[in-house]
Amino acid sequence: MAALARITRRAIATTSLSPAHVILRALSTSATATTTSGTKTVTPSPDRVKWDYRGQRQIIPLGQWLPKVAVDAYVAPNVVLAGQVTVCDGASVWPGAVLRGDLNKITVGFCSNVQERCVIHAAWSSPTGLPAETSIERFVTIGAYTLLRSCTIEPECIIGQHSILMEGSLVETHSILEAGTVVPPGRRIPSGELWAGNPARFVRTLTHEETLEIPKLSVAINDLSKSYFSEFLPYSTVYLEVEKFKKSLGISV
Repeated sequence: MAALARITRRAIATTSLSPAHVILRALSTSATATTTSGTKTVTPSPDRVKWDYRGQRQIIPLGQWLPKVAVDAYVAPNVVLAGQVTVCDGASVWPGAVLRGDLNKITVGFCSNVQERCVIHAAWSSPTGLPAETSIERFVTIGAYTLLRSCTIEPECIIGQHSILMEGSLVETHSILEAGTVVPPGRRIPSGELWAGNPARFVRTLTHEETLEIPKLSVAINDLSKSYFSEFLPYSTVYLEVEKFKKSLGISV
């Protein structure tokens, strides 16, 4: 360190560079001299593994099964679709959702939406003897943080956020589950009713106006997803920046 200090003072006195630049240059020179002299060398370990950083994949094929996504369906970039998953026309799957079709089929119907952080799974078989696949039919809204496992949701239903639907459960058409509702295995939610609680209990019968509002909610969310979908166009939008740059230079586009 004393030699480095003398070199630094001498260099500062004889050069016009700033002290910081001189110190950095002296440190690099000292490190080079130490390495070339053979007293200290750094060699990579022979058993070092070259890892393959693939990152997260959105579409995960399993065996012969490949997830199918309709052309006009919106699936967020960090959604995971694995195995026998089908996302139909106009449907939307929002950020953080996981759809595991590794054991059985999962279907998201026309104009339905699966919101943030939902987990949908399908088991080998249902303990009640009902179909083990998870079926979400048309105009269904699945609230955020919902867990669905081998259940069936008929058209035009609303499942509140943080709800849990267990194996073999059935939600009939024009029904609503409030937030945090837990439907036990094999339970049936009749048509046109509002249920809530853990376990799910009947609250009241829905009015005709409320049943008419159910598909409107799914359509509104579908319209909102189009603004997100436009960010993932099949063609590049760099030409817009090129045209803007040409106009700034006075070049005719």
